[in-house]
Amino acid sequence: MLDVSKLVVAYGQSEVLHGLDLHVAPNEIVALMGRNGMGKSTLMRSLMGIIPARSGSVHIGARDITRLKSYERVTEGVAYVPQGRMIFSSMTVEENIETGLIPRGESRVPADLYDLFPVLLEMKNRRGGNLSGGQQQQLAIARALATRPKVLLLDEPTEGIQPSIIREMGRTLKRIRDERGLSIVVSEQVLSFALDIADRVLVIENGDIVHEDLRADVDEAKVAKFLSV
Repeated sequence: MLDVSKLVVAYGQSEVLHGLDLHVAPNEIVALMGRNGMGKSTLMRSLMGIIPARSGSVHIGARDITRLKSYERVTEGVAYVPQGRMIFSSMTVEENIETGLIPRGESRVPADLYDLFPVLLEMKNRRGGNLSGGQQQQLAIARALATRPKVLLLDEPTEGIQPSIIREMGRTLKRIRDERGLSIVVSEQVLSFALDIADRVLVIENGDIVHEDLRADVDEAKVAKFLSV
């Protein structure tokens, strides 16, 4: 579903991703792990078209999206929840989700989105800025799902969220994968969360994938060493 080949991304003269390869199957959840500054967020932003690639290619299915703008990638099936969530704080919950409907030419929030996140239905007329961090994360994911993506990119979704909400988020992400048949890429530093949700775990270090395992084969101690400072 997502095929990234020899991706090189740089900020000016500073190269961050050095010919990175990433392949995500349909209906697969991949956890991309690594310490701060290793290239996780840069990869996510590049996949979304926020940062242009210097070379390499990105495909969604058979479609080459490497040179497409961010809004064009949305219509091709890429959705992105950035680090820090970036919801519209002065808009209501429902208005936030409705912004995700625009690329599809729709205006009514599908009921199944509220089924995934019941708390958002309860708070649909509340301003986004008045929600807790966990509720804002749910809102950001619901807004992304409103675009009907094929691939969902989540950048550090557990940041600043209490453990009970993290567990609930894990269950919801697996439900989203199962019910909607999409692929999910999660950049993460919390190993327990990654192991809870992922079918496959990758480690990025200094702009390269340096370790990869199926969930069943993960050596937790080995991955933890990559994450330690």
